[in-house]
Amino acid sequence: MLRHVAAAIILTLVAAQSLPAHAQYPNRPVTIIVSLAAGSGMDVLVRLYADKLSQSLGKPVIVENRPGASLMLAANAVAAAPPDGHTLLVSTSSAMAINLTLFKQVTYDPDRDFIPISLYVKSPFILVVNPEIPAKTVGELVAYIKQNQGKLSYSSPGAGVAQHLSMEYMKNQFGLEITHVPYRATPQSIQDIAAGHIAMGWAEAGASIPLIKDGKLRALAVSSTTRLPLLPDVPPLADTAPGFEAVSWHMLLAPAKTPREIVDKLHDEMKRILADPGIRQKIETIGLIPFDTPSIEDLRAYRKAEQAKWGGLVKKLGLEGSQ
Repeated sequence: MLRHVAAAIILTLVAAQSLPAHAQYPNRPVTIIVSLAAGSGMDVLVRLYADKLSQSLGKPVIVENRPGASLMLAANAVAAAPPDGHTLLVSTSSAMAINLTLFKQVTYDPDRDFIPISLYVKSPFILVVNPEIPAKTVGELVAYIKQNQGKLSYSSPGAGVAQHLSMEYMKNQFGLEITHVPYRATPQSIQDIAAGHIAMGWAEAGASIPLIKDGKLRALAVSSTTRLPLLPDVPPLADTAPGFEAVSWHMLLAPAKTPREIVDKLHDEMKRILADPGIRQKIETIGLIPFDTPSIEDLRAYRKAEQAKWGGLVKKLGLEGSQ
């Protein structure tokens, strides 16, 4: 009897060893490489769901920050990683859509090198103006700008960044002339609006909401198609310009040749984790909008649409290959 039991155990072990690696997934810790620095909204959120993902996968999920090179450092690292589901990437529209046209050289191809797993959050911008600007709505602001075509300025953290492109997108929608004043960092670009040196700009929620609540900035709209939970009284710009959306987004990706069974497993787990009301509430408290991820195929289509949208605008502005 003991011989039969021993033989059965040996056969089971041999069979397990002969299974493809993805049949045992994960068989070691999973690393999620984050494109932004520790402490950023993206980082906080990844660490939040990484813990839940670790529990469901039964293996540690390690968060590793690799900021730099306009989010391309992290992308290059994961593009070169083994496609076995043990190294994942969290990136944004900058690296997956805008940089492809903006930079002279991008050493990865989002469509060729990555398969999307989950688009779980959108990061909107807030249209802020100096309180001295006599406009309380988007319609009033548009009218005021048209009365002062070419005389007003807006700030952004730099040429080609999402906030810059969002304003240019808005300018195209309404036929406006506003001078762009690029800065090297977000805080100064927003502080100068509050100080009255600059008239307006699209700003990140985390950096602008304290100034909005203190009355140093006036918020007129958000760039998402839905309202921002932290500013429920501020309407989407899409209420005035139907179809307008200018957001960054967080997408979890894997190297392109990762087995589909692994991708589907991670997709399903992320969908389940991000549906938790507690997680969604925490997302909202850091100025982001939770998003129910589409299917893998729809994610591919969305990524392509974003590349066409922002790439076309970068070309129109004459910024193609400018960095």
